[in-house]
Amino acid sequence: ERLSIPISAQATAQRAFDDTVAFTRDRKAFGKPVIDFQNTRFTLADLKTKLQVGWAHLDWALARHLKRELTPEEGAAAKLWHTELQWEVMDKCLQLHGGAGYMNEYAIARAWRGARVTRIFGGTNEIMKELIGRKL
Repeated sequence: ERLSIPISAQATAQRAFDDTVAFTRDRKAFGKPVIDFQNTRFTLADLKTKLQVGWAHLDWALARHLKRELTPEEGAAAKLWHTELQWEVMDKCLQLHGGAGYMNEYAIARAWRGARVTRIFGGTNEIMKELIGRKL
């Protein structure tokens, strides 16, 4: 469970990112695509970097799991980090959609709402911090 949640969180964050890149290429503001604004590019560049790190971390965690070496606190850390990343990605992607991002007609609105619970189920992220902290 502690790995299935981070994998799902990472995948849905990646989907939201990919959809947002496409949306910002198509959506225009002040006569030009939203992606042409520096703030948009900087936000997306930051998210892309964090997503790349996330995929590498999952590869590492899965390799340790397959060798039966993944510790409970490493699993807790994966759940914590990837669900926090998912929330950050969803929130920033929704922001880049503007007012449209909050309408149910757009997938980002539904994904944003659905992402909130991942920091709760499988043990809240506060519990994950406690599990990690006990082994310091």
